[in-house]
Amino acid sequence: MAKKAMVERNKKRRRMAEKYAAKRAELKAMAEDTNRPPEERFQARLKLAKLPRNSSKVRIRNRCELTGRPRGYYRKLRLSRVMLRELASQGQVPGMTKSSW
Repeated sequence: MAKKAMVERNKKRRRMAEKYAAKRAELKAMAEDTNRPPEERFQARLKLAKLPRNSSKVRIRNRCELTGRPRGYYRKLRLSRVMLRELASQGQVPGMTKSSW
């Protein structure tokens, strides 16, 4: 199980990214618009830099929903490989069985 603080920090980052998503997208569009004057684009970049770092979507770490494990993560299922195998062995995942030969 991952440290509770790490899981909570990640949740905080998700909330912040969602909160600032619209503002961040607007500033990025202004900064990348070549039709605008360079001064205006630069000001947009400065405003973007003043936003909290954790509001960036890039800083979010994908973690297992059950254990918080950061590695071996399946995006489609939002589970780590360890929990996926355990749940499949218990018959909790429909259509999935542990292979044996």
